[in-house]
Amino acid sequence: MIDEIVLATGNKGKIREFSGLLEGVFGRIISLNDLESPPEVVEDGATFRENALKKARAIAAYSGKPALADDSGLAVDALGGSPGVYSARYAGEGATDRDNIAKLLTELGGIENRSASFVCVLALVAPGGEEITAEGKCEGVIITEPRGEGGFGYDPVFYLPEYGKTMAEIPPELKNRISHRARAAEALIKLVHTS
Repeated sequence: MIDEIVLATGNKGKIREFSGLLEGVFGRIISLNDLESPPEVVEDGATFRENALKKARAIAAYSGKPALADDSGLAVDALGGSPGVYSARYAGEGATDRDNIAKLLTELGGIENRSASFVCVLALVAPGGEEITAEGKCEGVIITEPRGEGGFGYDPVFYLPEYGKTMAEIPPELKNRISHRARAAEALIKLVHTS
């Protein structure tokens, strides 16, 4: 077992989710919030994988510990996969979740095909340079107005037909089993145990 890893994020929602998903896999999980002046990593990759690797490499080099980074976002079929790697800043730098959702709903307007998927790529990078990546997806449909108080990001408009609820309406325990992050974490855990 790897004794300690650094989650290459300061996002409290992601820290909470990943800490739950990876409990017992790594000895201790810390985040950027536990490091002194961690570097800002510019996410300028063209893919989720490029961004995840870039963040994990930078934090592993800075901390001297294995680093786990994710890049995740929403890919909407009718928008050619957008917002994609720009999901967090879809409505511009410093945009709130509400701003991003508003822009997405405006862009989709009267479009009938509202199928979408949440995509997550995880990258685990050791200071010595070993790298593992894993991907997870969760399929759904974008509804016309937000529903639910849970989750974060696009969760309130991401509808799961098989549950009849949005990602923001399902309990955290269920989200931690079916989300794109859960599926990527599951794939990563299998790779860690076989490497």
